[in-house]
Amino acid sequence: MSNYQVKVEKLTKIYGRRLIFKDITFCFNQNGIWGISGQNGSGKSTLVKILAGIIGASKGSVTHLLGEKKITPDKLHEHIGFVAPYLVLYDEFSAQENLMHVCKIREVPFNKEKVDYLLNEFLLYDRRNDEVKGYSSGMKQRLKYIFALMHSPKVLILDEPTSNLDSSGKETVYKIIQSEAASTIVIIASNEESDLSLCRDVIQLEKYKMIHSEEGL
Repeated sequence: MSNYQVKVEKLTKIYGRRLIFKDITFCFNQNGIWGISGQNGSGKSTLVKILAGIIGASKGSVTHLLGEKKITPDKLHEHIGFVAPYLVLYDEFSAQENLMHVCKIREVPFNKEKVDYLLNEFLLYDRRNDEVKGYSSGMKQRLKYIFALMHSPKVLILDEPTSNLDSSGKETVYKIIQSEAASTIVIIASNEESDLSLCRDVIQLEKYKMIHSEEGL
């Protein structure tokens, strides 16, 4: 068992009168790779945003625990790394400036040794001083991984982790994911078979999308 846990109890999300999912319960309490799967529009991004504390649920709870200590919402960002295609970078800053700025926002030290290692791993070291607006979509996606990993999170949440990546980029990401999973809870939201094949267990969102009347939601 990991010393970190993500506990979800009877989680439900409703937009207007549309049920996204209902009564999801699970506990990720071991390091390794866990999956969330479903068709496009099934609520994968919604669920991982709730897990990361970005949006709230309609009902139910998400609890992050470090040992026996509950992580408060204002400290959650210290323990989570989050990667998604829709995350926004500062295009007018270089990669290095982006990373330093995020450290200031998080109020954590800028670990140059760790950042340089990650820049090398994701083949961005030689472009670290270039403005991000000149990056390709694949380069921006790789930079987002550095954002997520540079503070050594306890939980790594990946929404469509190989989006915008070529085969070489995917190889790099899969190597990093498998390496991180030895000491981290990694959560992948995807419907790509190559992504989900890494997972020890997969939550199928279709199981939580039964049709209910408005009174039963």
